[in-house]
Amino acid sequence: MGRNVIGGQPAYVLHSHPYSETSLVVEIFSRDFGRIALLARGARRPRSALRGLLLAFQPLEVAWSGKGEVQTLVKAEWQGGQPLLSGKALLCAYYLNELLLHLLPRADAHEQLYSAYAGTLLRLADHPRESDLRVFECALLRELGYGLTLKHDADGFPIDPSEDYAYEIERGPTRAKDRDQAFLVKGKTLIDIGGGDFSDPRSLAEAKQLMRILIAYHTSGKDFQVRKFFMELQEL
Repeated sequence: MGRNVIGGQPAYVLHSHPYSETSLVVEIFSRDFGRIALLARGARRPRSALRGLLLAFQPLEVAWSGKGEVQTLVKAEWQGGQPLLSGKALLCAYYLNELLLHLLPRADAHEQLYSAYAGTLLRLADHPRESDLRVFECALLRELGYGLTLKHDADGFPIDPSEDYAYEIERGPTRAKDRDQAFLVKGKTLIDIGGGDFSDPRSLAEAKQLMRILIAYHTSGKDFQVRKFFMELQEL
């Protein structure tokens, strides 16, 4: 390989779309380089070696070359070890990909987040749990510098598990003065989120609401296609 080629990179496909009649632009999440857009030349041709490789949720080893916003895919090899996803697990995995596409800047490496993503896919394949999504959301926000304040309130006092809190995004939790505020979260829920413990149904439900508010804020309210699809399925 030439000197300008980045090779041997563990990666996952987050999204792809057609480019010209025979090629694809593929958004990947790589371990050491973060989110990268690659042009996969000829990947749509029937006999292309890449055609059956560039699938979401499957571990790959890739190489690419070039400069600029969209670089050129040189090689991709399937690494195996990830069971195929279906049903609820597949919807959950698509949600993870949308989170990364909406929140993760390009060319911003997050090795720990990459490991968290790979581990979450394996857990979803084994048995999809809503708690896995909450843990990944927390990890993503933390990696991007948007980590939640969960041990003390905005005034520096320890979180009281029996108290109700309003979560102010720029300050953290504040003790609820008005019980009619739009969304209040129990102190126990904040403590449980910090410990990654979602065994309490109330903590799980409140964590989902809190994460939705935070993610909407940090994505400027972008729509998530998988949420729309899930709601349509429920209506059917």
